[in-house]
Amino acid sequence: MPDLSHSTKVAELSAKIKPIRFAMFTYINLQAQMVSKPMTTQDIDADGGLWFFTSTVSDLWENIPANQNVNVSFAEPQDSVYVSISGIAERIVERSKIESLWNPLVAAWFPNGVEDPHLVLVKVVPDTVEYWDSNSKQMVGLLKMAKAALGGSTPEVESGEHGKIEM
Repeated sequence: MPDLSHSTKVAELSAKIKPIRFAMFTYINLQAQMVSKPMTTQDIDADGGLWFFTSTVSDLWENIPANQNVNVSFAEPQDSVYVSISGIAERIVERSKIESLWNPLVAAWFPNGVEDPHLVLVKVVPDTVEYWDSNSKQMVGLLKMAKAALGGSTPEVESGEHGKIEM
């Protein structure tokens, strides 16, 4: 990939993940095990930081100080878009930021609203973004896979676009 400006990298990342509602957020717990949980990205800021709501009584919140290395993965099989983001998690307790990101859908998990004392944010600062986007070749690939399956052979399918964005 050519050397892109940071704002161009952020725009490319945003274009790939904004349409995907849920992500799998993977962190390392205190027993050194990888744990994943579904989360909803609330924002992608101008620096490429990903913002998530969580609770001060969640395992995620409690484990971040011991190991800030995380991975956030996005998948939209219908569009054949997959994104994996490795980065550093930060715990954020900033009421003004919480208020600015608050939306009615968050109330399903925090019924006490924006004033819930356990409502906090996790910000992920991406290091590396890896993506696979084969949407444009999806139909051709499906036809080749079906033909190969019927004929008992391995399909010759173009993998589509695969790349990395170093943030």
